[in-house]
Order: sequence, then C-alpha cells, then structure tokens
Amino acid sequence: MKRSTLFVVASFFAGAAHASCVGAGAYKSCYDAQSGNSYSVQRFGNSTTVYGNNARTGSTWSQQTYDYGNTSQTYGHDSKGNSWGQTCTYGTCY
Repeated sequence: MKRSTLFVVASFFAGAAHASCVGAGAYKSCYDAQSGNSYSVQRFGNSTTVYGNNARTGSTWSQQTYDYGNTSQTYGHDSKGNSWGQTCTYGTCY
C-alpha cells in the first residue's frame, strides 16, 4: 500500500483503539463496541475501499482510494452524506 493510502486508512482508524477485527490480507472487518462503529476494509489491485456504519445512530460513511504510481486519489461520503475528495502526490495533498 502506498504511504498516502496508509495515511488515509490510518487516520480513519485513529479513533478506533478498542475495535476488534477479523480477517486478513485483502479484507478486514472491525467492530468498536465503545462507539458502535462497524467498518470493513477491502484491498483489490490499486484500490482500497472502506465502508462504515453505526447501528446506534444509523449513520454510514465510505471512502475509496486509488493508487497510481506516486499519486493517490481518495473519494468518499461522510456520515452526513457530504461528498469529499483528495489527491496526494509525493506526500503533498490537495
């Protein structure tokens, strides 16, 4: 995985220190009993997809990252339905 993809996924998991996860390799599914968040991470080729939800609040979110050489493009939807995107090249994001 490219560094920028790791940053995006790592920042997503930063608040989930109490999560328990199952799976390995290209697929992992996690649940954080403290927050009620469930999420899955799937890696296929040059893309990483994260889907999350919270059964307590009914919220959902997602992001997908594509790696192309030294560039990563990440798109997603937050828990309020807002779309967002980010492009990173050589560690600089815009």
